[in-house]
Amino acid sequence: MRIVSEPIVVTETVRVPGRALTMRAVRSSGPGGQNVNKVATAVQLRFDAAGSRSLDAPTQARLRRLAGRRMTADGAVVIMARRFRTQERNRADAYERLIDLIRRAAEPVKRRLPTRPTAASRERRHEAKLARGRTKRLRQPVDQPRE
Repeated sequence: MRIVSEPIVVTETVRVPGRALTMRAVRSSGPGGQNVNKVATAVQLRFDAAGSRSLDAPTQARLRRLAGRRMTADGAVVIMARRFRTQERNRADAYERLIDLIRRAAEPVKRRLPTRPTAASRERRHEAKLARGRTKRLRQPVDQPRE
């Protein structure tokens, strides 16, 4: 396991320090013949999000929600990259996926502004309800003459 030395620039305001990242090469699963049993091409990238001072509390909360199963109980985001056959490309893929995840968490959620239905939409809804009532009335049996 090695600690990454250079910081990662995610946005203008968010920089992930290298000491918060650890990278480990592991054997990749799946088909690949003898090579898969000999060479550690998959990459496991860990980011200690809970211990990082570069993320504010709302960003950390959004990151926890976005990461889902990729976040451990102690607040570390674990990215497994094994899409490619070389360790170098898997390392780059892990960095890109982590940066994308943090970038999505760093952008604030847009608040929904409540709006009122337009007069035309209220009128269409009213007409649809009247039409539905007419359809139901037509399905009812015709009144029988009383004796």
